[in-house]
Amino acid sequence: MRYARVLLCLSVMVLCILSAGCAGEQVTAGAPVTLTIWHVYGEQTDSPLNDLIDEFNRTEGEEKGIRIEVTSVSNTNVIHEAVLAAESGQPGAGKLPDLFVSYPKTVIAMQDSSILVDYRDYLTKEELSAFIPSFLAEGMIDGRQVILPVAKSTEILYINKTAYDAFAGATGAKMEELSTWEGLYRQAEQYYRWTDAGTPDIPDDGKAFFVHDYHFDYFQVGVESLGEDFFDGDSLAFGPAFREAFAPYARAAISGGVWLGDGYATEPLRTGDAIVSVASSASVLYYSDVVTHEDNTSEKIELTAMPCPVFADGEKLVMQRGAGLCLVKSDREREEAAITFLKWLTDPSRNVDFVTKTGYIPVKAESFQYLGRAIDDLTDPKYVAMYKALLKTQKEFSYYTMPQIDTYLSLEEGFEKNIREVMRDAGGKYRSVKTDSAVPDQLVEESYRTFRSVMQKAVFD
Repeated sequence: MRYARVLLCLSVMVLCILSAGCAGEQVTAGAPVTLTIWHVYGEQTDSPLNDLIDEFNRTEGEEKGIRIEVTSVSNTNVIHEAVLAAESGQPGAGKLPDLFVSYPKTVIAMQDSSILVDYRDYLTKEELSAFIPSFLAEGMIDGRQVILPVAKSTEILYINKTAYDAFAGATGAKMEELSTWEGLYRQAEQYYRWTDAGTPDIPDDGKAFFVHDYHFDYFQVGVESLGEDFFDGDSLAFGPAFREAFAPYARAAISGGVWLGDGYATEPLRTGDAIVSVASSASVLYYSDVVTHEDNTSEKIELTAMPCPVFADGEKLVMQRGAGLCLVKSDREREEAAITFLKWLTDPSRNVDFVTKTGYIPVKAESFQYLGRAIDDLTDPKYVAMYKALLKTQKEFSYYTMPQIDTYLSLEEGFEKNIREVMRDAGGKYRSVKTDSAVPDQLVEESYRTFRSVMQKAVFD
């Protein structure tokens, strides 16, 4: 009996030490409700959301006996896979956290999304009406509000202005031409030829001009902006507008002007393998103002930004991006604790403070009265440039929301893989003939037919 009491005391002491180590200070008002979260907002050691969570834990969390513990900071793709693995009980998968960042595609791909809380069970109609309706609507899946927006984003054009100015000075290229896809792709072809000509003794060593985080987004939003459906039920339509979007893209990609590697658009700009990119506004966190070249030399650059290009005869339409937070069902006490944290995080002024450190858009209408002042206080030039582009986007563009179809994720994954492979193969054919002429129409048409065939076969398989 005495031995059991000693063990019990030791166990309590260990738990107290662990709790104090995690909190940075001893919790004295009883054991808090500890909730775990997986998110994407920054690196584990340098994250704006981690900083806010620390603030919450020190203030309202301590007052109300709630503690938020960050157990993963990653990217949406990694969290997507981890959520599906944990939810389906795959061997070696960890346990789902209480809160995790999610796009609709993750929820749609889950085996049983009923394990997620419907936020309407905890937030009143008045509280929900404070959110921007289109942002809230994206998280409504199968009639349930299972994703709550905490920070939204869109796609922005990022430019290594230092490298672009050198290119423009030598060729007469104008940055304003990057406002259309047609102009951007013309410059992509020109840039490859210009960089290739810089080393006449080394053939075919030109560099890509442009990299897109998601080629699927380019086609999806582009086709819709041209007044045509990109999707045909659970598959792709491949209508006339798709061909219109395909032709300039294919010419630039086949010529070598479009980066066709894997990974995120930030990396080719960081290494100098491309100088213009389209990525989420939130990617500003990961862009660097230093380029490190293949020979290990580095140079300081100026990074600027513009709204995402559009087609000359298309609508100004841009992808709505930015995930929200899902809450896994547990018990009333834990769920209410999570709602307390989410209300705190989406408080209008605090939400602006958060989003302007991460490249996002605030999620409540009231927040926009704080946004202008917050941008004036920014000191990092790349954040200032990005937010100027973002404000122009908000003023002039409409937001496109991806459809909630069961095949969305498989179509996206197949599209990204296959479009790169088809373009790389076509580029190899083009360069094998050792010609300085433009990419022939026949090769563009051939690559289109090949890609369409591959995608249609994948759907039926």
